[in-house]
Amino acid sequence: MRKIVFLFIWMLGTISLYGSNEDQEVRALELWIPGSSVSMGTIKKYGESRCFVSEPIPDAVFARMKGHSYKANCTVPRSQLRYLKVLHYDGHGHILLGEMVCNRVIAQELIEIFHTLFQHRYPIERMRLIDDYHADDEASMQDNNSTCFNFRKKTLAAAGLSKHAQGMAVDINTLYNPYCKVLRSGKLKVSPESGRPYVNRNAQFPYKITKSDLCYRLFVQHGFKWGGSWRSCKDYQHFEK
Repeated sequence: MRKIVFLFIWMLGTISLYGSNEDQEVRALELWIPGSSVSMGTIKKYGESRCFVSEPIPDAVFARMKGHSYKANCTVPRSQLRYLKVLHYDGHGHILLGEMVCNRVIAQELIEIFHTLFQHRYPIERMRLIDDYHADDEASMQDNNSTCFNFRKKTLAAAGLSKHAQGMAVDINTLYNPYCKVLRSGKLKVSPESGRPYVNRNAQFPYKITKSDLCYRLFVQHGFKWGGSWRSCKDYQHFEK
């Protein structure tokens, strides 16, 4: 009998310490812990509209950005940027907490786009700040991470800032939608390099963006240009204004 009572007390203590799954999910939502998985039931109780938010860059987020995406020579004022909180499905049907930093000019449009993608269960594998990869584009793309702001030069350019430096470009499902360009030497440059198998857009694979794709249609409807339509190179992950 004493063992049963002790076990019951231990179980109560464990529940109190860790809480139920729903409690943990609510805590993840309240603290907005990117990459956390939550259930639709918890989202409905918490409020779906509270999960699609644009706000000025919080101090804690800016601390993550400094020295990485927000470099010492960054010419974009912090006040010009916005921190987005959004939900997204991954390719396995899990609902994850996502985050993104963008220019305030496109913030509300991105909220609308990502909310619609979520409602249609469109798969986005990962959406974390590129600062979690020390602002290393290659590392972020290899991880199929979707991002926006990163104060950097254009790809393969000696000068000139990327649209990402202004927070006016978004890259979606980056591993499966690589950047590719034929160099003067005839060599095919692919970024990320691990995305080379996905240069063949006739092949079938997950997370592929095409012109019949909902992601493509939504971004274009909002006035974004798609890198997959460029002539001198192809950037299948890239949407910019």
